[in-house]
Amino acid sequence: MRKTLKTFLLTFITFTPLLALPSYAEPIEKIAKRFNLYGGEKATVQWKRVFSSKRHLQRYKLEELDQATRDKLEKYLIEHAADSEQPIVPGVL
Repeated sequence: MRKTLKTFLLTFITFTPLLALPSYAEPIEKIAKRFNLYGGEKATVQWKRVFSSKRHLQRYKLEELDQATRDKLEKYLIEHAADSEQPIVPGVL
């Protein structure tokens, strides 16, 4: 009984932090690349428009992401937008 309880507690402690992770626990850069989104493609205002419009979210297939991941992705793309101080352009890394 004690051994079973110890095994359960060890398993619970080991895997509980994984349950708190968002569905897309990979780095935001990889998520952007998977959806073929590059910050330098659009200006800041355009990225804000993409994330505020349901139609644009569907066009880029971003509605499948949870809200927290979408927020991080939007922040990342705006930080690297064409009119930002650190633009990221496709093919130039």
